Amino acid sequence: MSARAAAAEATRERIVDIAVEAFSAHWYDEVTIRGVASDAGVALQTVRNHFATKEELFTAAAERISASIESVRFAVRPGDVDGAISMLVDDYERNGDANLRLLAVEERVPVVQPLMAQGRAGHQAWVEHVFAAALTGLRGKARSRRIAELVVVTDAYAWKLLRRDKALDRDQTIAAMRELVLALHDNAQGESR
Repeated sequence: MSARAAAAEATRERIVDIAVEAFSAHWYDEVTIRGVASDAGVALQTVRNHFATKEELFTAAAERISASIESVRFAVRPGDVDGAISMLVDDYERNGDANLRLLAVEERVPVVQPLMAQGRAGHQAWVEHVFAAALTGLRGKARSRRIAELVVVTDAYAWKLLRRDKALDRDQTIAAMRELVLALHDNAQGESR
């Protein structure tokens, strides 16, 4: 790779880093290409050379965030309920508020919709992977219901209700989510209808 290409790639990476920070800390509507350029220490045209639109910039930032979340989540060993819940709450501590802001604008900002759909699918896949023991012996509607229950009690909205609305601290939030998951996990043995 030539020095010029390496410099261009380094600039692009810095722009994406700043976009990740901006979209994580602010509402989608508050983030501007001009603001990202300023924070990255580059000219507006430099950002536009890499990302023609705000939507393209958002997509690049979202891909970075999604890859990071997925690598952390799927590092949890299946069946490790304590590790899974601790990791999940820590992830929500970093990304939960940003996720909630994006969910709030999803209906009116089309570029956000695929990210949220990917997030929902990824969360369900993670639930099925990590909490497979809670699904043992369940078939059909009972299995679908149990997956839905586990998705709900580990969702960002559950974290928000416990952490933000009920003002539980991190450790209490972990304990509450763990208790909810274990109640479903332990109940798996008795339900195979």
